[in-house]
Amino acid sequence: MAQMVGTDEIESLRVELAEIGRSIRSSFQRQTSSFRSSSGLSSTKGDADADQDVLQWAAIERLPTFERLRSSLFDKDHDDADGTDNKGKQVIDVSKLGDVERHVFIEKLIKHIGHDNLLLLQKIRNRIDKVGVKLPAVEVRYKNLRVEAECEVVHGKPLPTIWNSLKSILSVQSHVNNCLLLLTEEISYNGYKLREFVPQKTSASISQNDVHIPDMTVREILDFSARCQGVGSWAEVMMEIGKREKEAGIVPDPDIDTYMKAISIEGLKRTLQTDYILKILGLDICADTLVGDALRRGISGGQKKRLTTGESIVGPTKALFMDEITNGLDSSTAFQVVTCLRQLVHITDATVLVSLLQPAPETFDLFDDLILISGGKIVYQGPRDHVLEYFEDCGFRCPERKGVADFVQEVISRKDQAQYWHHTEVPYSYVSVDMFSRKFKESSYGKKLDEELSKPYDKSQSHQIALSFSTYSLSKWELFRACASRELLLMKRNSFIYIFKITQLIIIACITMTVFLRTRMDVDITHANYYMGALFYALIIFVVDGIPELSMTIQRLEVFYKQKAMCFYPAWAYAIPASVLKIPISFVESLVWTSLIYYVIGYTPEAQR
Repeated sequence: MAQMVGTDEIESLRVELAEIGRSIRSSFQRQTSSFRSSSGLSSTKGDADADQDVLQWAAIERLPTFERLRSSLFDKDHDDADGTDNKGKQVIDVSKLGDVERHVFIEKLIKHIGHDNLLLLQKIRNRIDKVGVKLPAVEVRYKNLRVEAECEVVHGKPLPTIWNSLKSILSVQSHVNNCLLLLTEEISYNGYKLREFVPQKTSASISQNDVHIPDMTVREILDFSARCQGVGSWAEVMMEIGKREKEAGIVPDPDIDTYMKAISIEGLKRTLQTDYILKILGLDICADTLVGDALRRGISGGQKKRLTTGESIVGPTKALFMDEITNGLDSSTAFQVVTCLRQLVHITDATVLVSLLQPAPETFDLFDDLILISGGKIVYQGPRDHVLEYFEDCGFRCPERKGVADFVQEVISRKDQAQYWHHTEVPYSYVSVDMFSRKFKESSYGKKLDEELSKPYDKSQSHQIALSFSTYSLSKWELFRACASRELLLMKRNSFIYIFKITQLIIIACITMTVFLRTRMDVDITHANYYMGALFYALIIFVVDGIPELSMTIQRLEVFYKQKAMCFYPAWAYAIPASVLKIPISFVESLVWTSLIYYVIGYTPEAQR
């Protein structure tokens, strides 16, 4: 729950402010006029309540830097012990917001996703611009990017027989698929080459494959992702904003201040950013539902697709590369997701590159720029609004009721291109992709693009905190804690398996006692075979008993490889907790087995053995 500042401190501050004089108090009241209106205070509220708000904010300003960045004014809505209604503001530690408080706060900020989310982001940007703080942005440049692949030609039936394998080895290899990506030296982020920073932490690639742990809920997956990715440059930005606002005597909107401070604290197990992402992606209705898989019922395919997107945008990454993120979504949901991304790009200066499969016209119209690629060559790259003008200059016109997205895909196709030719005085002839590519380079759009890329990026214009120069966002101990916490959660979620394993072990031990009932065996060579047989049988039982662990580990490997590639955590942070937390269960199983069979089989009659 929220933590309040003591009343003694507030009373002492009241006396100090009273001694300062009416002139300073009136200036405080003028600066907090917008604050009082945004916090829902009625115009008939007394001066005492207004002074109380001023005193509370003054209390925050007097705190040390570390505590000030965690303290904010928050709505209180509860009854006192005497039954009187007590509503207003209270000073809280934003890192200690409870689940209900976070949910209510986000519902207050965002009621209508499209409108209120834009309003929230605009308020955040206005606060940042008001004090002259520049948000870190990322500009990605690439030139002469090549994609190559190697694949084997299979002759005959592709069955794994010795003869087919031999023919495949002797066959000639061909390069046909785009599987191997060569990142050349001509790719740069804010003027930095790929080897000069950590691109996996600066950017995020969102695959069209939805890979998640089925035993976790939607909220738990987003919380873990936010915890591992950290807050990026938000902590430095908030520190600079707080410093400049204090110098200028600016009192911010309390709700915006609470939100910005809450998302700038790293290492939290549950964050306000998770509730925000759940809301804008429409996942709040299934936040506490297990993801599920083919055997266990969980969230729908469209919700999994949005969860994959949310897993990346919940972090501080400013460069996002998304591959067909709207597959499986209806047109309304796809429009909502792309709208949120558009707002994020325009207000926070993020860079987002999205590939979509047959987008709806209203979704296509949300994009600023268009990159049209065919056959590995760029046919058009420039403003979306000018693509029709460009193709009309090439001799092709889009019909009135034809979607632009469908038109630009069909106009470069040999089969569908002829229907769009509009130069009746010139006979139509097929325009190949190579010809389109050459025309683009010779056009004003291509020349402008080459001109922009020819100018070297001015590193002094960008903030260094926009890029990540460390592989992981958290310390080694925090990474270990995060992975251990998730592993413990998964063990609790699969507690039935461990209970079943111990129960099964007890039943097998009871059967074993009747088979090896040798309480009067001597310690000699003859009876040693019985002892060895019992020991070998126990060893086999424990090996078989661990097979379910092997199955669960293999199922989670795909998630591990994905998160490791995104630099969520190193391999040791995943492997050590997964092994160490299983040791107590192994001890319990060994103790149960030994307690039941040790004396009955007759290893030794002494109880202490």
